[in-house]
Amino acid sequence: MRELALHVLDLVQNSLRAGARLIEVEIMEDTDLDSLVITIRDDGCGMEPALLERALDPFTTTRTTRKVGLGLPLLKMAAERSGGELLISSNPGQGTEVIAIFQHSHIDRMPLGDMVGSMLTVIISNPTVDVVYRHRVNDRVWDVDTRIIKAEVGEDALTLPVVIQWLRSYLGQGESYLYGGATSDEVFG
Repeated sequence: MRELALHVLDLVQNSLRAGARLIEVEIMEDTDLDSLVITIRDDGCGMEPALLERALDPFTTTRTTRKVGLGLPLLKMAAERSGGELLISSNPGQGTEVIAIFQHSHIDRMPLGDMVGSMLTVIISNPTVDVVYRHRVNDRVWDVDTRIIKAEVGEDALTLPVVIQWLRSYLGQGESYLYGGATSDEVFG
């Protein structure tokens, strides 16, 4: 994978296969601490301890369509290559948390990539799943919670073209705010 946003999509797919009804995606960038932390947390079926021990083995997968599972091992390699690490915790029946830590300025760190497109894809492709997306860049924070959106526009509205267009714009404004291209007044009105 060429960007971290694609790893996020892969981890979210794992959460969906695990039956998650709530998926939280957190991106925390701190240039003072020189860190980038990606956390994916879900309320899916979780992993038994034996499977959790083998989760980073590329020849371990719960999928029946193939015999290899490269997502977590590749993310672990990407984190370690850029001075970081990958942590996984999981409890059967309670869900899983994956934390990927990167040195933000490391020359070998993949770019974060298209988080707007990735989160839009996750949200509109899985309208019955609740998604919380939090992104922090230093002291600027942006949150999107589909539970709040659904409460405003209705449970089934996330697949409507006008809502998709608004959501794309809203995510883009948030990204602009995070990276200094917009003020909080311009975004939050």
